[in-house]
Amino acid sequence: MQFSDELISKLLSAQNILFFTGAGISAESGIETFRGSGGLWKKYRAADLATPEAFERNPDLVWQWYEYRRKMVRNAQPNAGHIAIAEFEKYFQSVTVATQNVDNLHNRAGSSSVLELHGNIEKNFCSDCGKRFDFITFKDKNNVPVCDECGGFIRPDVVWFGEQLPYEVFQRAGIKAGSCDICFVVGTSALVYPAASIPETAERAGAFIVEINIDKTNLSEIADITLLGKSGEILPSLLTEIKNIKGTA
Repeated sequence: MQFSDELISKLLSAQNILFFTGAGISAESGIETFRGSGGLWKKYRAADLATPEAFERNPDLVWQWYEYRRKMVRNAQPNAGHIAIAEFEKYFQSVTVATQNVDNLHNRAGSSSVLELHGNIEKNFCSDCGKRFDFITFKDKNNVPVCDECGGFIRPDVVWFGEQLPYEVFQRAGIKAGSCDICFVVGTSALVYPAASIPETAERAGAFIVEINIDKTNLSEIADITLLGKSGEILPSLLTEIKNIKGTA
């Protein structure tokens, strides 16, 4: 793949890189989007499965849904796009990932600075006392587990519809957006706010915006460059260019 001289020039002078990623990069690992999930779950609305009210109304159903999602995530592997993003750290002073995905794939790929704007499906906490139950495989897949401290229901540590993003994580992402030299927007239409404000913050601060997506989006209007195609193909190709210029780290 050929890249513009402008992009190569920006990469040569850049020190701080921000990747803002969405469902598109995870789709390349076989992880379906919420609305694309198959089987019996197609008959349910988001309000039935991913809201605080749904969990209060039918915690077992919500837990079964997230066990289904967790199984999908655990069977998936980071793809070439995730791995290339992690390897960018060898060539730039600072590389941060701000992701809307909850699948933990950026961490598994080796990225060392991942800001999970919508949480992490592998993490859980008690809805009553807040005790953490992270990276645990619960034996009962059908009934919501209860906290061994207070008896409250354990829920996934993801941001449900109607909930606020974790303040500290969102604030850190905003700071990184305001100070990055290049912001790569990968696999997202950037329509879900407030997370979608991150690339807008980067653009207002003068960052060079590179969009990587299958199709053009509303964000294409503010992007300096839009690269159409799979991130798992474009990012490794771009990384090869960087290696050729800077030498193999």
